[in-house]
Amino acid sequence: MSGLRIALCNEVVAQLPFERQCALAAALGYDGLEIAPFTLSDEPALLTSTQRANYRRAAEKEGIAVTGLHWLLNVPAGLSLTSNDQDIHRRTGDHMAAMVELCADLGGKVIVHGSPTQRVLAHASSPQRARDSALVLLRQAGERAGQAGVTYCIEPLSPAMTDFVTNVGEALEIVEEIGLPSLATMIDTLAAWGGESEGPDALIRRHLPSGHIRHIHLNDDNRRAPGQGERGFAPILQGLFDLGYEGVVGVEPFDYHPDGPAAAARAIGYLRGIIETLEIRP
Repeated sequence: MSGLRIALCNEVVAQLPFERQCALAAALGYDGLEIAPFTLSDEPALLTSTQRANYRRAAEKEGIAVTGLHWLLNVPAGLSLTSNDQDIHRRTGDHMAAMVELCADLGGKVIVHGSPTQRVLAHASSPQRARDSALVLLRQAGERAGQAGVTYCIEPLSPAMTDFVTNVGEALEIVEEIGLPSLATMIDTLAAWGGESEGPDALIRRHLPSGHIRHIHLNDDNRRAPGQGERGFAPILQGLFDLGYEGVVGVEPFDYHPDGPAAAARAIGYLRGIIETLEIRP
């Protein structure tokens, strides 16, 4: 599966210092770390240029990359993609732009905008105003991402998590309406199993050729890591293989069983085993 890279979402091992996160991910066989900014600081936009350079060097020292960012809006408090309150709207836009800059400074190429509780429709006076507010901010972030050489992805999440952008179709409508090459969407397997009419493997085969799917998150529908539940991931990886996907897949469990390092180890072993089988298949 030439070109496919596997990143570990770093909150899985956030109890470790960042340097040890990098060393562990590299030792386990990951290609990179996908960073949740709150693991770096309660005010990640205020990280200094020296701090950013140190984080990037720590990853490079271990031979892995910072592939991008996700989980953007939970710090600082009070941000919302969908709010039509002028102050919240402005602060959220400023933070999204700052996260684009942080991603670029760390060497990342893809931002995943999930943050489900910071994008609910109730944050605005009407669903239409919520959507309008979100599109203004996503357009601004997409423009800034294009300038920084980064792709900004709005992440479809299941209806159990949020009520705005709950399927890939809704995300694609936004991406196509805004029409920026640097604004895209992605597929999260847990969200797909929880809210789509077809599985993530079918979504990949249907939508990857559009060019708008730029990232993948892998997690089982029991919220654990791939290989720790009942779902099979071979069809998902087969779809990526068949369609020539050369981006990053991020391992993003929410239930770290029995702990973060063990879940990370189990996932990469399971996924590498599938990939090896696909690569040697005639």
